[in-house]
Amino acid sequence: MNNFGVSDSLLVSHYKNGSEEAFEELVARHKSRVFTTIYLIVKDKYVAEDLLQETFIKVVKTVKSGKYNEEGKFLPWVLRIAHNLAIDFFRKDKRYPTIVMEDGSGVFNTLAFAEDSVESVQIKQDTNALLKKLVQELPEVQKEVLIMRHYMQMSFQDIAESTNVSINTALGRMRYALINLRKKMQKLNIAYDHHFYRK
Repeated sequence: MNNFGVSDSLLVSHYKNGSEEAFEELVARHKSRVFTTIYLIVKDKYVAEDLLQETFIKVVKTVKSGKYNEEGKFLPWVLRIAHNLAIDFFRKDKRYPTIVMEDGSGVFNTLAFAEDSVESVQIKQDTNALLKKLVQELPEVQKEVLIMRHYMQMSFQDIAESTNVSINTALGRMRYALINLRKKMQKLNIAYDHHFYRK
């Protein structure tokens, strides 16, 4: 069967009807784009390759179970699966350093500890745990950009490409995420860097 010029949705239909060749064509068409999407987030070739495989395993399961209904939007749907798996990798990996603001100062800049006594270490741990909780309470799109920017050290260009929005939108989401975080911290009387938030 010659699949050249055949649409993605038709290939998905062929695959549903048992054509493994159709699925191989879908993978061949899109794997480099899916890999790039994952790699932009995880910045690790081997992790990206694992997640690429995981993405297509999820695609197979969804299509074979009859739950796929994104007619004509195959690639955006696959990219979304890849994107979510990459974000989940970081959430599970618990790579949550202290958030650094745009001026280079930490969110808890005013929490100075002269020595790492047992008490101060405990306070730091409690504060970081609380910060993680506050981040998780943010609206999904704000939380996503904050995690990508500060936990994954992604550039706004990479964030924009990975989330399929303009750089201005990514910057806007980041700004609102920090504003919301500041409000939550003020509510709980947590120290934050006043200089950063001055208008």
